[in-house]
Amino acid sequence: MRTGTRAKTKTARSERRVERRAERRAERRAQADYTGGVYGSMLAASVVIGAGSLGSFPRAELVLLLLLTGVVFWIAHVHAQLFGARLAQQAPDRRVVLRACREEWPIVKAAVPPAAAVAVSPLLGLDVRGALWLALSVAVAGQVGWSVAAARRAGASARLMAVTATVNLLLGLLIISFKIVLTH
Repeated sequence: MRTGTRAKTKTARSERRVERRAERRAERRAQADYTGGVYGSMLAASVVIGAGSLGSFPRAELVLLLLLTGVVFWIAHVHAQLFGARLAQQAPDRRVVLRACREEWPIVKAAVPPAAAVAVSPLLGLDVRGALWLALSVAVAGQVGWSVAAARRAGASARLMAVTATVNLLLGLLIISFKIVLTH
C-alpha cells in the first residue's frame, strides 16, 4: 500500500513539474520580442546587397553568408545583452544565458527564409542575379512580417500594425533602392 502511495505522490510531482514547464513556455511565448526578427531581416537584406562579388559557387556562398552572418550577429547581441548592464551587477547564471540566447534567436531565424530562397532558386529557373533579388524580396517581406507580428503581440491596433508594416516596407524599399543604385 505504501508503494502505491509513493508512486501516486511521485506521479503528482511529475505532473506538477510538467505543468510548470508548460506554463513557463507559454509565458516566454507571451513575452516574445520580435524586434530581433525585424533586425535580422534587415541584416539579411543588407547581406544580399553586399554579396555582389561571390566566388565559384555563388548560391552556396550566399546561403552560408546569410546564415553565418545571422549567427555572428546573434552571438554579438547575446554577448551585449549578457555583459552590457548585467556584468556590473553580477555574473550571469545558466538560466540568464539561455534566456538571452532565446530572446535574440529571431535574428538567426530571420536569415533562414532568404537563405532558403537562394537555395531553391535553381528550381524556379532563376540565375544568380534572380536568386539575389528573390532573397532580397523575401528578406523585406520577413522584415514587414516580423514587425507586424511584434505590433500584434504588443496589442497594437490595426491602424498601428498598418503603420509599422508601412514603415518597414519603406525601409525595405530603401534597401532595395541601394541595390539598384549600387548595381547599375
